[in-house]
Amino acid sequence: MREFKRTDRVGDQLQKELAVLIQREVKDPRLGMVTVSGVTVSRDLGYADVYVTLLGEDSPERIKENLQVLRQASGFLRSQIARRIKLRHVPELRFHYDESVVRGQRLSSLIDEAVESDRARHADDEHESGDEGERD
Repeated sequence: MREFKRTDRVGDQLQKELAVLIQREVKDPRLGMVTVSGVTVSRDLGYADVYVTLLGEDSPERIKENLQVLRQASGFLRSQIARRIKLRHVPELRFHYDESVVRGQRLSSLIDEAVESDRARHADDEHESGDEGERD
């Protein structure tokens, strides 16, 4: 069995190229700091699902606006990819907002809060048990 599928290799290459193209070539002022977090290519290479995150912007309006800009630029991006990558057929690009990064940050902060709360509770318990020992 092969270690890496062709679709995975194409997806990785698309991710690298799109990250550069979006950052340097898409000149729309509405577009924020976009990061391409992943690309999944269909088995027939007909389409590619491009997952993006927005740096410092998580309002639904801004997310929708940025996705719209990327969808409008998808033809331009496909033509640029065709010049850079040797593929018989460049997949259709479908852009999606990747919530995993935001969700991961939220979970991480919740875990940090729980750990801090637990430490504070243990410190209070130790402090109270230390006071009782002095009274005896």
